[in-house]
Amino acid sequence: MPTDDDAFLAQLHQLVRRLNERPDERPASLTPLGERVRDHLGVDPGSLPVVVEQVAPHRLIDLDLALDSLAGDDPTALVLGISGGQARHHEDLPSLIQSPYARFTVDAAVEYATVADGPRSTRQVVAMGLRLLHWKGVPFAALQRGANPRFGRNAAELEILSPDIDTTTAFIDELRQRMNALSVVRGQVVTFGRDEYGQGIGAVTFLDRPDVSADAVILPSGVLERVRDHVAGVSENADALRAHGQHLKRGVLLYGPPGTGKTLTVRYLLHELPGATTVLLQGGSLGLVSEAARLARALAPSIVVLEDVDLVAAERGSFGLQPMLFEVLDALDGIDGDADVAFVLTTNRADVLEPALAARPGRIDLAVEIPLPDVAARRALFALYAEGLPLTAAALDRAADEAEGVTASFAKELIRRAVLRATLAGREVADDDLATALTELRESTEGVSRVLFGGEVGGPPPSGHASAFLIGDIG
Repeated sequence: MPTDDDAFLAQLHQLVRRLNERPDERPASLTPLGERVRDHLGVDPGSLPVVVEQVAPHRLIDLDLALDSLAGDDPTALVLGISGGQARHHEDLPSLIQSPYARFTVDAAVEYATVADGPRSTRQVVAMGLRLLHWKGVPFAALQRGANPRFGRNAAELEILSPDIDTTTAFIDELRQRMNALSVVRGQVVTFGRDEYGQGIGAVTFLDRPDVSADAVILPSGVLERVRDHVAGVSENADALRAHGQHLKRGVLLYGPPGTGKTLTVRYLLHELPGATTVLLQGGSLGLVSEAARLARALAPSIVVLEDVDLVAAERGSFGLQPMLFEVLDALDGIDGDADVAFVLTTNRADVLEPALAARPGRIDLAVEIPLPDVAARRALFALYAEGLPLTAAALDRAADEAEGVTASFAKELIRRAVLRATLAGREVADDDLATALTELRESTEGVSRVLFGGEVGGPPPSGHASAFLIGDIG
């Protein structure tokens, strides 16, 4: 039987529920923050529409730079911190300005975040603060906030109030232009990662631009030049091509066995275009290709590199429907032809790629095989990796002749093992070390090491010829 206490608790629960369901009839009034905004704008901020500009989380730093630039000519410009406990993170700007219950003020410290702006440098940016400034003689109040998934904000935001809506529109246009012009990513090499909640893009990692010359890339005659012409050559002649009505957006597919030099070729291309904005995607970050394409379009000339693209762009019948395949196709299609953007894709499994990648001009215009090195290429590779070591040319040539069917990575590992053997013995590397290392490595490559370093088990001898063709020429 229910006790008197049970009945009382049930009635109390019903009362609390009914109170929670009743609307808050207290009149909203300007908070101290709202009064400060009113004084700056010269009108009641509650009567003005709020314009919200959302930007990707990694572009908060570009937003910060653009706003600093726009405020640069206004000596009265301020950035104010907002107090009000955790509630300030949940409320939008109108609720911070007018509230029936909270007293949000501007007497707190501005919240900052430390964001990378280069491979070894950072910048403090406003993560939550109220900007008061004048632009073209019109007052603006803008609440700047970084992304905060903890409070349901997956994008950075700028909430803008101004008494002149036409000037507000012009302000936003100018803001976007300055974000692109001043972007810390422009001309840099970056890679993306997912945020800690796995919902979208996280921090951007800046990488040093590779220093790889043509001499360091050993490929069959003419292959490297053809790839370079299609990527760097188009960018170097962009104005002339536009004048002749030719599109600049292009796609290149580098395919071949692991360890043959696809990634090294990509690194060479990045070296050849030192001013190009470059986004590298691999593994889990391949799913962020749409954002990479948006960034590339805004910060052209650009290169988007998709490593091991077969992970997300395999033929639809091979592994079932792959949602990321459509992200890749949309990214390739979503950029205007006159945009100086190159997509460079690599794969070890060209045979499983979705045919639709090549079904439309501007997706993949050029496919190039990066093959196993022939004997001439192996001799060049051995000489390259042994440069500066006391190994004779005859010993290197002999080792290259015997190492049929191996990859460039095998050659590099062979020299490393020869040097390691001599170093452990406390002496300089010699020809005998090279011969012994070759014997040991060839024996081990019949097992797991053969797979790790790119050799072929029981496969046909390499043809020694690269297959480079324009997709449009197939027929």
